[in-house]
Amino acid sequence: MAKTSNKYVCTNCGESTATWSGRCPFCQEWNTLEIQINDLSTANFVKSSNKLKPLKIDQAMKSKEQRIKSHINEVDDVLGGGIVRGSINLLAGQPGIGKSTLLLQIAYNLSKHSRVLYISAEESLHQVGLRAKRLEHSKSNLMLVSANSADDITSTILTGNFDVVIVDSIQAITSSQVSSGSGSVSQITFCSQIITTAAKQTDTAVIIVGHVTKEGSIAGPKILEHAVDVVMQLEGDRYGGFKLLRANKNRYGSTNEAGIFEMTSSGLKPIVNPSKVLLSERQISDGSIILATMEGTRCLLVEVQALVNPSTYGYPKRTSSGFDINRLNLLIAVLEKRTKLKLADQDIYINIVGGMQIKEPAADLAICLAIGSAAKGMKLSEDLVTFGEVGLSGEVRHVPYIEKRLAESKKLGFKGAIGPNAKANEKLNSLCSVSDVRSALNKFLS
Repeated sequence: MAKTSNKYVCTNCGESTATWSGRCPFCQEWNTLEIQINDLSTANFVKSSNKLKPLKIDQAMKSKEQRIKSHINEVDDVLGGGIVRGSINLLAGQPGIGKSTLLLQIAYNLSKHSRVLYISAEESLHQVGLRAKRLEHSKSNLMLVSANSADDITSTILTGNFDVVIVDSIQAITSSQVSSGSGSVSQITFCSQIITTAAKQTDTAVIIVGHVTKEGSIAGPKILEHAVDVVMQLEGDRYGGFKLLRANKNRYGSTNEAGIFEMTSSGLKPIVNPSKVLLSERQISDGSIILATMEGTRCLLVEVQALVNPSTYGYPKRTSSGFDINRLNLLIAVLEKRTKLKLADQDIYINIVGGMQIKEPAADLAICLAIGSAAKGMKLSEDLVTFGEVGLSGEVRHVPYIEKRLAESKKLGFKGAIGPNAKANEKLNSLCSVSDVRSALNKFLS
């Protein structure tokens, strides 16, 4: 007889255990364990199997990847030049961030030159039609269907009648071969596998929408991100500001690119010069510093604002919008230890203008200068930008792409930049080098 081994998989964390219990031993959630049966017999596989036919690596190198242009430059740049035929692309983001809007715009552009099918598992055709009317995409060759059966979707892909298939979303579709409900680990795993297999067989490009958890990670098992070829994340403030499209994984291109959009009444509009838009309403005052930051390989000039007030309670408050709060607390500790600023009894508020999320370490010096400027009521010269990583000793460390940061600041009328000491082979006349954060505060705030 064929041996079978049963294991129980948690629908919350994806971990497996050999025995069932009412509570998952890993994430401590109740009633989340589902049975999964694995047939360990190889007899059936031997009967139906075929021998593999390997190719030499030089023959594999000769094959050319065919890309389908979406004609949205920001999206094509993130994907590495367009959508690769036969690729599986995952797009994730917060609810209401604009995933379905962006995909409908991409589908409309693709339908002008390719056969595109938009499968909506969450909305009716009438709802999708209303969105298309708002985006003024009513006249196109785009095909729509509302379905939540992964078996039907797979059969449709296997016909080979479409070049691109969009599935919105993977958490809303189910397969009759899996007994659990939609959104469970077993459903997401099985549905993504059969759709991927069908897409590879027919050389059909598939774009899948994925939900995210409250922490911002993609919901479902981690195997979903491993199985797909491209993982894109749409980030930003759902109520306004810019939307950033990043590729966290890309088997066909770089993960350093980022697309920047603005939500308008006619959909997501690419921003040609985001730095100019971000600085258009700036008011020069204490606590206002211009940061030259990098989004992928693109330089952006972003305003960093700081507000420092005496604390009315025994415990000072630290709040940040668009910047990591733990990193902010670290920089405040560095300022207190390495400079003469006394911030232990001060409430400190940090804001990155435009709803931007700044994650790179090069923002450290701008945050420190903004806090120092607000605490002392001093202004930084309006024709200077700043960038640089700050260490625990207060030193300002080197950051990449200094030339690009200086070129972008010069293009927008800034005369120079405050940053780390240039390397021996770099000759940067417009860079005002500083060795530590204390000298930067003393030299440039007045």
